[in-house]
Amino acid sequence: MEIPDWFVWLALVPTVLQVLGLVPIVRRLRGPDPVARSRARLDLLDTLGNLLALGGLFLGIAVAASWFWLAPVGFVLMSTAYAVKGVHRLRARRAADQAASR
Repeated sequence: MEIPDWFVWLALVPTVLQVLGLVPIVRRLRGPDPVARSRARLDLLDTLGNLLALGGLFLGIAVAASWFWLAPVGFVLMSTAYAVKGVHRLRARRAADQAASR
């Protein structure tokens, strides 16, 4: 199956946006607030996972199928980041509910 060239160029747009999204994350990593740095680490893990997933899919389509292994690694990283973020939100919600019930 032949992929049109315009599709590859169109697929590069989300990748470039993800790379540009790394700039504020790196700035938050260098900040003095430990809570912001912790959240920035999770955002960095999420963004890197997304870049690996996109890169693996696009390289697998455009270059060679041997690059496809990057996509599952990216999905695992994203899933890990989302799971940790979910646990943090659940703990915050439970702490807020306990504080409200007192």
